[in-house]
Amino acid sequence: MQTVTLDQLRATVQSGGVKGITLTGQGASFFLQIDTRAGHQAVLAKARSTEPRRFGNPASAMMVMRELGIGVAQVEISRWDPSQQEIAPQSRDSRAQAMREAHQAAAHMRQLASELQASIDDQRASLSTQEMLAALQADALNDGKPTRRRAGR
Repeated sequence: MQTVTLDQLRATVQSGGVKGITLTGQGASFFLQIDTRAGHQAVLAKARSTEPRRFGNPASAMMVMRELGIGVAQVEISRWDPSQQEIAPQSRDSRAQAMREAHQAAAHMRQLASELQASIDDQRASLSTQEMLAALQADALNDGKPTRRRAGR
């Protein structure tokens, strides 16, 4: 089945291309199904998607139809089940938080990669394990102030 956006449906209604509208209940949601005079069937989709636009309340769908100038519609509720739970989409705040965390993780990974590359590119001589342990012990004796030696690879 084809999908149409609200703007496409508005243009089709204004040009007289809509033969009929059915407000269809499925699960706990309602959808607008459109029959065109050209014989095509379509469903109202979200603005930037081909995913059908879901209405949790049939009154919301009726308000959209009224705004479009649609005065008559059929209602089909044989597959409507108001007790069926829908999986709630993430709220805008939780999606924004997830994006912030993803950006922070990516920045952290870039920083780690930069530090690793700097360590690889460092031309100073490496320390053996024994030299590193001796340096750590010396640091401990100097109140935790590090010595100017570089740890081994």
